[in-house]
Amino acid sequence: MVSILLIEDDPLLRRGLHLALGRHGHQVRTADTGEEGLRELRTAAPDLVVVDVMLPGIDGIEVCRRVRSAGEVPVIMLTARGDDLDIVAGLEAGADDYVVKPARPTVLDARIRAVLRRGSGPPDGVRVHGDLRVDTAALTVTRCGVPVPLTATELRLLLTISRAPGRVWSRQQLLEDVWEHDYLGDSRLVDNCVQRLRAKVEADPAAPRYVQTVRGFGYRFGPL
Repeated sequence: MVSILLIEDDPLLRRGLHLALGRHGHQVRTADTGEEGLRELRTAAPDLVVVDVMLPGIDGIEVCRRVRSAGEVPVIMLTARGDDLDIVAGLEAGADDYVVKPARPTVLDARIRAVLRRGSGPPDGVRVHGDLRVDTAALTVTRCGVPVPLTATELRLLLTISRAPGRVWSRQQLLEDVWEHDYLGDSRLVDNCVQRLRAKVEADPAAPRYVQTVRGFGYRFGPL
């Protein structure tokens, strides 16, 4: 059973999602403010956090930043509208995905399960590229022998592109493979995750050696 922390200030929506996610087999704890949600996190870390962007007091963006700074618990943002500023701010804060309200429970459940699958996959051994070592069985990454802590989404992105060095992956291909979005999705999910991954695995994120941009196409894994 997956443990979910739902942080939502709308009592009707909070109760509806609580009941619906419970019917989908999740164990759900709830909080109605960012402050309460952070206290719940300190009490017992969940498997995943679902947080509304618009919260009284500490908003969802700040909650996401604090969750991300404290560990690798996945975060899905709920936004009341397809507002570019809310979406970009959430992704830049480290969110793994977002769902626009009204959030259908079946859609949210599918996104939750997709995010949690990203840290797993069939092992195929150890990949060594320069000073980067990716162990696909243990699901660990080191650079110059130092462990690199990655979120499940960042790890899935690295596992995907590093399995075929030199191959160019379009943003849509990565949305389908990493995020499991089978529609013409939002490329900002990919671009923001690439930025976060570069900050962790590259010696100089401004001149990436491993996660390289192919202008007009997408990304590829180097060094070639």
